[in-house]
Amino acid sequence: MATSATFSCWMILGLVLAIGNIVDPADARAFFVFGDSLVDNGNNNFLATTARADSPPYGIDYPTHRATGRFSNGLNIPDLISQQLGTESTLPYLSPQLTGQKLLVGANFASAGIGILNDTGVQFLNIIRMYRQLEYFQEYQQRVLDIIGSQETVRLVNEALVLITCGGNDFVNNYYLVPNSVRSRQFALPDYVKYLISEYQKLLQKLYELGARRVLVTGTGALGCVPAELAQRGTNGGCSAELQRAAALYNPQLVEMIRNLNNEIGRDVFIAANTQEMSRNFITDPQAFGFTTSRIACCGQGPFNGIGLCTPLSNLCPNRDLYAFWDAFHPSEKANKIIVQQIMSGSTDHMNPMNLSTILALDSIN
Repeated sequence: MATSATFSCWMILGLVLAIGNIVDPADARAFFVFGDSLVDNGNNNFLATTARADSPPYGIDYPTHRATGRFSNGLNIPDLISQQLGTESTLPYLSPQLTGQKLLVGANFASAGIGILNDTGVQFLNIIRMYRQLEYFQEYQQRVLDIIGSQETVRLVNEALVLITCGGNDFVNNYYLVPNSVRSRQFALPDYVKYLISEYQKLLQKLYELGARRVLVTGTGALGCVPAELAQRGTNGGCSAELQRAAALYNPQLVEMIRNLNNEIGRDVFIAANTQEMSRNFITDPQAFGFTTSRIACCGQGPFNGIGLCTPLSNLCPNRDLYAFWDAFHPSEKANKIIVQQIMSGSTDHMNPMNLSTILALDSIN
């Protein structure tokens, strides 16, 4: 029995190692992305909103060296996951280029500024809130149905990989946006976290109803340690204790909610990605990852370059690979690569109940 189990483990390991190298693009699964600025790749370019990243120096290290709407100096997390899937990056759903066969690659519905709650990000005006992103997903499926028919559309969606990233803005652009915000008067922090988790569960259940069967759900990063919070709420140059407390309350409850959802469904549909732990490693010991700093943003102004967005007038570092943060809130491309490495191969401390390499290997033999 032990010999048989060992052989099976080696077989699975072999599949895990091979999956990144033997991906036939024709057989690659579709990829759908929902969420906020951490994963938006250009939808807000098509909206009348202040939450935009479509001007330099955003995109300075992107293959075209042009701003694309990604809140990054180069590639973002969805781009890097697409590479692991062996496919081209998904296009923004609002892009006029997303037609015909490109629809079969998937779509990115994310919009900078949004949160789990509809009242998050109201200061950004016209953004695609989560309920609207899910409506667009339904609309997308109808468009694909017209190309490949009902049965193949269901298969494409069921076999797709889905990434959803939201929650951070519900703290920094809602609860803590201003002193005595509406939500902070309505809820004590522990109760607000419980409310967010219950509302997030509704979104995930809706995704399941719409056909999603493999969903990566990221938690928040180390909210209190990003340059913006060091500049605005940090004490003695340290992280914001209150925002770190919020992340510490939120992330474990998100994992527990996902575990309960999977138990109700009877299979591992939702995968919790502990991005707080992933980012904590390079924030607390940046030199171990080749960074010179995790406190100062590469692009910005004010203390820690943490005030406002990156603009052509901002301070700009000459070597982005030495900075864990690109701007006041968003990781650099190099930091995104570290996060995606953990999504691919991280232990259950980072990915629960399994990492993406294991998912791809298991799904390839089912």
